[in-house]
Amino acid sequence: MTHFGTICPTATGHLNTMTALGRELLNRGHRVTVLGMPDAESNAKAAGLEFRSISAFEYPTGSMAKLHERLGELNGLAALHYTINLSLKTTALFLQDAPLVIKEAGIEALIFDECIFGGSTLADFLHIPFVTVCSALVNGFEDSIPPFFTTWKYNPHSWAQLRNRAGYAVLMAFSKSIRDIISQYRRQWNLPPCSNINDYYSLSKLAIISQQPAEFEYPRRELSNLLHFTGPHSDSSGRKPVDFPFDKLNGQPLIYASLGTLQNRLRHIFYHIAEACVGLDAQLVISLGGGLEPDALPNLRGEPLVVKYAPQLELLQKASLTISHAGVNTVLESLSNGVPSVAIPIANDHPGVATRIAWTGVGEFIPLSRLSTTKLRKMIQKVLTEESYKQNALKLKTAIDQAGGVPRAVDIIEQAISTNKPVINQL
Repeated sequence: MTHFGTICPTATGHLNTMTALGRELLNRGHRVTVLGMPDAESNAKAAGLEFRSISAFEYPTGSMAKLHERLGELNGLAALHYTINLSLKTTALFLQDAPLVIKEAGIEALIFDECIFGGSTLADFLHIPFVTVCSALVNGFEDSIPPFFTTWKYNPHSWAQLRNRAGYAVLMAFSKSIRDIISQYRRQWNLPPCSNINDYYSLSKLAIISQQPAEFEYPRRELSNLLHFTGPHSDSSGRKPVDFPFDKLNGQPLIYASLGTLQNRLRHIFYHIAEACVGLDAQLVISLGGGLEPDALPNLRGEPLVVKYAPQLELLQKASLTISHAGVNTVLESLSNGVPSVAIPIANDHPGVATRIAWTGVGEFIPLSRLSTTKLRKMIQKVLTEESYKQNALKLKTAIDQAGGVPRAVDIIEQAISTNKPVINQL
């Protein structure tokens, strides 16, 4: 059996998907250690996995939560810029501290979240095989795919590719300092320079696993041989338990609203959501994702049920509609239950997820800059009442059911690591 180390951003959405894979590996007899900032330890322990901290002195318990508080107040390019600046600091410490931690733990193989910068460089230095997992949208740069931080529609024509290149140029400019840090370590470790932009991320040459179903991604021309769409990586039994007043559900159709666990401090969005649902034959449940206390939102119209945290997987089994920030996990978990979506994309990859919601016909989205109660109410009524959205969501549910989920993802991981050869997607 193999001792796996997993590394992902210290954020609930990334940790939940990674620990789901870790639990499956553990059940198959492997040893799994979560490597990360101290704030990730509680998630690892809840999943029954081992934990080793990286950069505990610089980022003691509670540090990442405080940094995420600021992120939760931002949106658009300001949030993207903040995220990249935070990644710069964590990447430098990661490359400085992770090698010793991994060696001391006796890690034999690594599973990187694609959002970790420098993973390829670390693995090259340690001569350890690794597999990439995409908890968020697949980020691999391709001219045919609109950049993840835009709401640009997919279009295969040459003019759209030029537009996409311009968008990627913005991202390249924002992230130059991170690439400089990685290049510095590659020189220090006598490694050859990165040959292309994707090498600065943690893209494996063995296998890249996305929790999207293939039907929820634009046609890709590159990476296709190594890219495997397995569907969501969910495991409710490995998550922290959440108390919820199920006795307060009144039997009406349920509208579940969440802005995730990061970009969840823009209070005016919750007020728009509450007012937009007034008068509907439905009960609105709002999860604040830990960003706010329920009493921080007084006088919400319509008396919605507001909680600091919610058992999302359980509630989505009862939901008729999800209103969200277009976070990948919330959207895919909704689709796993055949639930259509209305999205209000806020930052980072949310715009890219929102455009895929519209592209697949499983819902609609409204950019934050255009948000109003009137527009949102019309969109909610449209998605609730027009049957096509529900039918398309059910089609995606079928695709997800057939994609293989966590077991298939772990099959690919095991094959890649045991053979140390690329696992080719035959589809």
